[in-house]
Amino acid sequence: MDTRNDTFQALAAEASRCRAMIRRGEHTGPTAGLAPGCVQANLMILPRSLADEFLLFCQRNPKPCPVLAVTEPGRYDVPQMGRDIDLRNDVPRYRVWRNGELAAEPASLTDFWRDDLVSFLIGCSFSFEEALLADGIDIRHISEGRNVPMYRSNIPTAGTARLHGPLVVSMRPMPAADAIRAIQITSRFPAVHGAPVHLGDPALIGIRDIDRPDYGDPVTIRPGELPVFWACGVTPQSVIDTVKPEFSITHAPGHMLITDVSNIRLATL
Repeated sequence: MDTRNDTFQALAAEASRCRAMIRRGEHTGPTAGLAPGCVQANLMILPRSLADEFLLFCQRNPKPCPVLAVTEPGRYDVPQMGRDIDLRNDVPRYRVWRNGELAAEPASLTDFWRDDLVSFLIGCSFSFEEALLADGIDIRHISEGRNVPMYRSNIPTAGTARLHGPLVVSMRPMPAADAIRAIQITSRFPAVHGAPVHLGDPALIGIRDIDRPDYGDPVTIRPGELPVFWACGVTPQSVIDTVKPEFSITHAPGHMLITDVSNIRLATL
């Protein structure tokens, strides 16, 4: 009896069930906690004219933009990530950008889809959070029922000719001992941002007010805890804000694409 394969099939079935629920409009909020064990992905959709350069940008910035999959132009299925994925309808909330300005936040992309669009699925920290929770580390935004706090930092990305912007970081407060353990654990997950990029004083990376995130929700930081910062897959949205491409689509922060892929498949030894 192949119990491992049975486990993967069960995970994929739950992921498919959650996508169907989102597609029907029965879940419209953040996806943290849905389909435990399954990889969730950030989404960046660009016209073909910018796609090759964005792939180069991702290669130069693997911590915030670890690429899990890239589609052919116009395709909205991603068979290697899920047998029934429809990128137009399987994210609870999208962001449609025109010339760098937020034009719409629809629940479906059916009215916005174009045959020249290329979709990038980018690793998400929800995957390593599962490993942290399994080790007994409190993930504050989960325990408080909030969206993870995210901030635009003063850390520059490695730009290309047309694409550049500041690194976005996500933050989880922890006691020092848990922070050390978190570094060890997340180092095993380079496909979903890997180890933290900073811990301690937020001002050193350009964050003026830790209680006012640029994306997501503030969380409680208890006395004696360190804010720990990871590179974040919302970084492409800071690039959009900086360079203002003619047309682009992203997920709304915290509203991810749930895939059939198991989180443990992303861990390195």
